[in-house]
Formats: sequence, C-alpha cells, structure tokens
Amino acid sequence: MTEVGFYHLTRTPLTRALPQLLGRTLAGGQRAVVRCPAEAVVAELDAALWDAAEPEWLPHGTAADGDADLQPIWLTATDEAPNGARYLFLVGGAESAAWTGFERVFDLFDGRDEAAVAAARDRWRAVRAAGAAPVYWKQTERGWAKQE
Repeated sequence: MTEVGFYHLTRTPLTRALPQLLGRTLAGGQRAVVRCPAEAVVAELDAALWDAAEPEWLPHGTAADGDADLQPIWLTATDEAPNGARYLFLVGGAESAAWTGFERVFDLFDGRDEAAVAAARDRWRAVRAAGAAPVYWKQTERGWAKQE
C-alpha cells in the first residue's frame, strides 16, 4: 500500500521545505518526481533547487533538460514518472491519477492559504476513500512532526 503523507507548510515556503525533503529522499537512495500544477511552477522550483543552500546540490531535471532516465529528481507539470521514481511529491495543489503506483506520496500544501488547506482536506478524504491511511505532518521549530 502506498504511504501518503500530507505536509502542512507553516514555517517555511515550499521553495525552502522541498529541497530538504528531496535531499532526504536522495540520501535514502530513492528517486523522486515532483508534480507541479503548471510549467511556471516547474521553472520556479527548478531555480530553487539549483539555489538551495541545504542540501548544497540536488541533481534534477525537467522536460527542457531531457534525459529523464538520468535524473534522480524530475520536475514536471504532467502526470508522469519517466525517471523511474518511487517517490511522488505533489506541490501547489497538483494531483496525480497514478499516485497508488508509488511507494510514497508527499502532498505539500501552504498552511497560510485557506483555499490550499481546504483543497488538501479534500485530497485527504479522497485518499482515505481509496483505502489508504494518510499521515499528517506539520512543520515545527525542530522540523517535521508527525501528528496523531
């Protein structure tokens, strides 16, 4: 069964939180695909990953770069995983019809945006209706804390 985590961004923006989570993913020997709601978000995150201070380097690519199979992290606005990723990151309200085919799903949403929180609640209910047991993570001063 796919492990689905909902990550409530309350302390840092996506452009700072995502690099840290992706760094842990790579350190664990996994590949990731980051599903964005639009190409503009792909471009924004592409720049943010190159500029990330921690971890210092996050090898990644987009359709503009090509060679998806060589990229440990693939940024996309389409529902694909051409790099063989087992971890799926959903950002900016993006959804995936293929989420059950991944080992882990990370749904990151902005806690300062009421519409984003409401949409995350809807996605939570949809995950539960599909038979999965989602997990809720919230940012704290010390990092991510699993909420019961």
